[in-house]
Formats: sequence, C-alpha cells, structure tokens
Amino acid sequence: MLVQFLEVGMNYDAQYEVKALKYKELKGLSAKQLSFHHDIHYKGYVTRRNFVHEKLKTADKAGVNANYSEFRELKKEETFNAAGQLLHELYFDILGGDGKFSEDMEIIKKIKDDFGSFDAFKEDLTTTAKASRGWAVLCIDPTDNKLRNFLLDGHDNGGVLGAIPILALDVYEHAYYVDYGADKASYLTPFLNNLDWNIINQRFSKFKSVYA
Repeated sequence: MLVQFLEVGMNYDAQYEVKALKYKELKGLSAKQLSFHHDIHYKGYVTRRNFVHEKLKTADKAGVNANYSEFRELKKEETFNAAGQLLHELYFDILGGDGKFSEDMEIIKKIKDDFGSFDAFKEDLTTTAKASRGWAVLCIDPTDNKLRNFLLDGHDNGGVLGAIPILALDVYEHAYYVDYGADKASYLTPFLNNLDWNIINQRFSKFKSVYA
C-alpha cells in the first residue's frame, strides 16, 4: 500500500472522478488498447472506490472481527481500489512524451546516483516488470531516500509503507493484451519510448524533500 497517497481517517464523503486521457493513441499503444485500459479498467477502480465509500457510511461496526465482517471486506477493497485508481492516474499521466530526457534533470541525476547508470535503472525496471504480476513502481524509499523499483503483484500488495511513487509501469495483462497478446516483454519498449520525463522530473522535484 502506497500510503503517501491514500486518505486516512473516517471521511467517506469524497466522490472521485475519472481523469480524462490526454491522448487517444501513442506510438506502439493503440487507441483501442488505451481505451480499454482507461475507460474500463481505470474507470472501474474509481467507480468501485466511490461505491465502497458509500457502503462504509452505513456498514455495521458492532460485529466486526478479523475472520469475516462486512466492514473488514469493505476496508480491504478500499485499499485495492484506491491504489488502483492512483497508480493508473500516475501511469497515464507520465505517458504522452517521446521518451527523451535531459542529462541535467534532477530525476536523471538521482537515477544515476542510486542505480549507477540510466541503463542499469532501465534494466532493473524492466526486469522487475517481467517478474511482476501487476506493477513495477519507481519510488522514493523512506528508509534512506533512495530510488528503488518495487514489485507489486496487486495494487495494494507489495508496496512499501511511506514510499512515494514517481513512475508507475502497469504490467497487468489489460495494459498490453490488445496490442501484444501474451508478449509482455514487447510492450515494455513502447512504454519507455512514450514516457514524458518532464512530468516525471516535476513529480520528483515536488516530493524529493519529503524524506531528505
């Protein structure tokens, strides 16, 4: 669970809206693939999160226990759908570029410091993606302020508490199956080639001082 971006407390009144896609298609990712991914899968997490919040308003708290209760099941699905929403919003937000970056970008300097080189980072990210059932996420690790690629088999399964996601690579089958079938590895190249490093750099610059 990437708790840096999840609500805390008992306010279930928030209603979340689906964020519009900035592009219809990308080089190597078709309009059909992106439409399925955004309009069905991502939208589903937003819709279900709102639904769960509505149910939590009236969920019975009297008989709650760790074996089974409506409240327990709703709280589990709250994190799944919240993380699914937020990771997808990050994924779509950082795409739409040409994959190029400037050597003087803060994020690139940090990547080279923490991974040894950009190529080493790219190899670690793509290897993590191949090994993952859900996500490979470049995060600021709160333990030592280093950048690390974490493997999440589910939206809320495998994240590090307090980690701040900077780049999210979706490797669920719904992210590539229309264009690439079972060939997940071939999907990783167009993902990298469509990254907008200006947006990634802005995001890193915004959050880099949290654990400094």
